[in-house]
Amino acid sequence: MEAVARHMLIFSLALEDPEKMGLQERSEAFLEVWGNALLRPTVAAFVRAQAGRLARLVPEPDRLAEQLPWLSLGALKFRERDALEAVFRFWAGGEKGPEAFPMSRLWDSRLRHYLGSRYDARRGVSDWDLHMKLHDRGARVIHTSEFRRWRDTGVAFELRDSSAYHVPNRTLASGRLLSHRGERVAARGYWGDIVTGPFVAFGIEADDETLLRTSNGQPIKTAGEITQHNVTELFREMAAWGHPRAAQGDPAQVQGDADGSPEPAAPVPESFTVHFLSLGSAQTLHHKSCYKGRFQLLYVACGMVHLLSPELGACLAPGGRLIVELAQFLVDLRQEQLQGFSTRVGELAQAAGFAPQPGARRSQTFARFYKAGDSAPSHEDPAVGSGTPPPEVLAPPLEATNPPPEDLTQPLEGGIPPS
Repeated sequence: MEAVARHMLIFSLALEDPEKMGLQERSEAFLEVWGNALLRPTVAAFVRAQAGRLARLVPEPDRLAEQLPWLSLGALKFRERDALEAVFRFWAGGEKGPEAFPMSRLWDSRLRHYLGSRYDARRGVSDWDLHMKLHDRGARVIHTSEFRRWRDTGVAFELRDSSAYHVPNRTLASGRLLSHRGERVAARGYWGDIVTGPFVAFGIEADDETLLRTSNGQPIKTAGEITQHNVTELFREMAAWGHPRAAQGDPAQVQGDADGSPEPAAPVPESFTVHFLSLGSAQTLHHKSCYKGRFQLLYVACGMVHLLSPELGACLAPGGRLIVELAQFLVDLRQEQLQGFSTRVGELAQAAGFAPQPGARRSQTFARFYKAGDSAPSHEDPAVGSGTPPPEVLAPPLEATNPPPEDLTQPLEGGIPPS
């Protein structure tokens, strides 16, 4: 449930009232919570406050609906809500001190296990992975210094002095069952990404082409700077959508143009609801009439491709879109493995009742399909290209992270995760 809790925290941050939290402050807080292993004390205090608030709201559906009307947890089981509350209480500081989640030690432990005998040459390994893999696959704007810093410390976005980042980011904690002396024991640790980094999500493309310019063959902006720009613009659009400037007073007021004729105020944005579904429900959603053929867009991450099935495909309406993330930026995969993964995605999509989307530009990062059984959709995806978010968002069953390929045999330090 840690991933569900993290999504709820990020949604609440993104939808925070602009009068309570400015655009720059909100963008910087998002980048730290989302992409850094260590936080500044001010951001850590915000996380504790929000986690405490959510911990109080989760067991009280009426208060939750009143204060967070965009959020619905009605599909979760009672034990999942209890686990969700426990996660928020851990984030809020129920277990005091950095030793409750020693992020720096956990990060170094993962790195040592991943690199093995190459640990002492980790800087060279980092440079090789960046220049010979990520750069060759389209992420040339990632700078050597920012990638090295993230590989060494887990801090991707250093928006202030480096000494300011020292509070463990508890939102990255999750629990796993590990084998210890022949027994399965529960341990809280960090099982997320230590190889690719968060830069590829928002930091390698931009609508503003000036951010991608080069000088003497080198990008003039880093991936961190591009990420900050893109996230800030995203939050700016969300604020403008939720609070139209033309209707700051009475929504029904009208304004006159130069000729004195009245113009209607900007329309009030439509409400929306994010529904979190019970874990493991992907294969049973189609049994409920409220989900069958309901959705217009389904997004599947590369680590969740195994869930793409005819049962899940039955939840999309005819002509609905399917977007699948490919494994382009998984540096441990060779080129033939990347091609095999892409082929396998196509096979799974076809078996689930989808066909390649006609007119979609060729991409090594995403595969796009549409639900067969209706006329082929136009090239533009209204659920993606429209300025108005869809009224319903399908949040597929989540797991905290994709487990690492290795099977750790020693439990990491830290508390026992909530059951």
